[in-house]
Amino acid sequence: MNMAKHRFGIVDTDTFRNGMSRLGSAVSVVTTRSDGERYGFTASAVCSVSDTPPTLLVCINRASSCFHAFENTRHFCVNTLMPGQEDISNVFGGKTPTQDRFAHGNWTEGVTGVPVLVNASVSFECELTNAVDEATHRILFGRVVGVRENEEQAALLYCMRRYIRV
Repeated sequence: MNMAKHRFGIVDTDTFRNGMSRLGSAVSVVTTRSDGERYGFTASAVCSVSDTPPTLLVCINRASSCFHAFENTRHFCVNTLMPGQEDISNVFGGKTPTQDRFAHGNWTEGVTGVPVLVNASVSFECELTNAVDEATHRILFGRVVGVRENEEQAALLYCMRRYIRV
């Protein structure tokens, strides 16, 4: 068993990142609309907060190229990808210019006006209810106002720094 390296009682960044890579999670593209433009980023830090009322949270790095859009939005959508959509995850991962990202995948406008991926495993349209800054990230809390499910396949997962198809 490899014990974590400690310095001043805090685990070092590399040890933490290696440990977190072992926590498999669904891959999602989080989208919004700001000043008439579409924005989105790939996220694995998404989870349920409550079912009464239905609420989830997502984390965004404040250094992200599209953070400004999420900083000023009232609505966002969490689009959970399916196996075979790894290219969409990679494009929204940050290396592609913001507006070029939506050339990948089939997008429609949701009830709140945000981009929704037509063939996502599931999409959660949310109204922002709270935002909290912690370290390098902002945690966005959203009340779910719409859900679109695709029953064809399960979600695309990411674990040990690679995609996993289930």
